[in-house]
Amino acid sequence: METTFQALIMGIVQGLTEFLPVSSSGHLVIVPHLLGWTDPFITSLAFSVMLHLGTLVALLVYFRADWLVIIPAGVAVLRERSIGTDPNRKLAWLLVVATIPAVIAGPILNDRLEAAVRTAEDVAIALLIGAAILWLADQVGRKVDGIEKVTFPLALVIGLAQSIALVPGISRAGMTISAGLFAGLTREAAARFSFLMATPIIAGAGVFEARKLVTGEAGVPVQAGPLLVGMVAALVAGMAAIHLMLRYVRTRSYGIFVVERIVIAALVLVVFLSR
Repeated sequence: METTFQALIMGIVQGLTEFLPVSSSGHLVIVPHLLGWTDPFITSLAFSVMLHLGTLVALLVYFRADWLVIIPAGVAVLRERSIGTDPNRKLAWLLVVATIPAVIAGPILNDRLEAAVRTAEDVAIALLIGAAILWLADQVGRKVDGIEKVTFPLALVIGLAQSIALVPGISRAGMTISAGLFAGLTREAAARFSFLMATPIIAGAGVFEARKLVTGEAGVPVQAGPLLVGMVAALVAGMAAIHLMLRYVRTRSYGIFVVERIVIAALVLVVFLSR
């Protein structure tokens, strides 16, 4: 029962923080550390990544109308070998280009970086670094362009920013949104493009970790009940986070997320020093 409760909390944390520029992977390291949870399944990298499948479903459900247009448009480009002037065809292949860096870097670096940065103190430092980048991007970005202004070189740059976020605490959403802001996208456009480009990456990582859990390669026994509870919690919390995030940034800055990162990092460092 205790493991199920912990999985529930971890799922909620994952769902809320995946789509906010505060680092879900960082929070999944910090929460067990602060609460003294030591269950090897709850603290495992495999469980952390599997929770992302819950947020993947949240993405697919929330943006279902977008994907029902984007996917056929992308296929049409392959069939006709032309993007033309169709914005949906362009968006489909912008997302492909933005995904390439993470597809290359993920299998090579993800496990190594996640394993190397698994202490709460390391994550706290990464949270502070990410906070500084997000604050600077929100301050200097022109914030005038919509997604239609994204070019293929910019999509590649945002994809590279996503690869940097493999380090827990840096934040995938934080880095991709920051890259978009630096390039002149509005706060909402930067967030929306970040969410759309997250879909294939989360799907790939989830499938990869699911294979490791099933084959025993993850090194922890599968606890189906807590896993299901955590994934459903991540789905529900993720849907709420996407909706609130897109509404919030239409009229407000990312400052609150900068403050949250600093507060959490400070809390972790205070706890660490006190111990």
